[in-house]
Amino acid sequence: MIASLGEILWDVFPHGRRFGGAPANFACHAAALGAKVFLVSRVGDDALGKQAYKVLQRPRLSTRFVGQSDRFPTGQVQVTLDENGVAHYTFGQDEAWDHLDGAQELMELAPQVEAVCFGTLGQRQDAAQRTIYQFLDATSQTALRVLDLNLRPPYYNDMTLRESLNRANVLKLNTEELEELEQRYRLSGETDEMLQQLREAFTFDCVALTRGPDGAMLVTAREHCEYRPPPVHVEDTVGAGDMYTAALVVGLLRGDPLVEVNRAACQLAAYVCTQAGGAPPLPEHLAEVFWRTGESLDRD
Repeated sequence: MIASLGEILWDVFPHGRRFGGAPANFACHAAALGAKVFLVSRVGDDALGKQAYKVLQRPRLSTRFVGQSDRFPTGQVQVTLDENGVAHYTFGQDEAWDHLDGAQELMELAPQVEAVCFGTLGQRQDAAQRTIYQFLDATSQTALRVLDLNLRPPYYNDMTLRESLNRANVLKLNTEELEELEQRYRLSGETDEMLQQLREAFTFDCVALTRGPDGAMLVTAREHCEYRPPPVHVEDTVGAGDMYTAALVVGLLRGDPLVEVNRAACQLAAYVCTQAGGAPPLPEHLAEVFWRTGESLDRD
């Protein structure tokens, strides 16, 4: 059982809207890979909120903790794509997802989950941040507390970073975010050395670095693995990192070999890059291959 905490957003592209938000994308992807997922977020009492509920009607994905606000609108973010299909974001202000409700029923879920995924963007308002921290602090000692860093200036500060890093035992970040942490925490050396410095400083069990078309690097105290997927035609990169995180979490919960977890996560993320939007349906044959440890996705 997995919980995903944070924003539900509609990505507004020049050609139209698509459902998104990193925690929502993660929840959709993890459910597609066979996990039971609870999404914890909020939408407005508006047309986009109603449409979000429809999009989230997927097998194994629960919207029980997706609340509805009659005061704040459903989130939207303006998305522009550069010449490589890489997305850049401009966020709305004071939206429904900024106002998570830390109800007792939600806190009763926390000790039951095997993993919880959260980021920094979902903490930009104090109320949501308090709810996220209360949930994390109520999880079991054995649960995976996965921080998908998701740095979006200006919606984080040193306190948010440090509190989030201290509460997590698994960290996922991208190359730009590693550069930010390199400066803040005076990391040095080669990339794998900096990841190990982060792992040791914050006692992470695992650190994953996504590198766009160059794949990803995964490090623990005993292992270091890298994988670069075959090139694909990129429609857009929205949601690719969220798929990587979902496959990473499901693979870790299954106890799969790290090299296979990283390989499958990279290949599934590459598939998402070939599709429009952050949470495209996952073809059944890809989900099935993911569950066969050691079988390559390259040919699918």
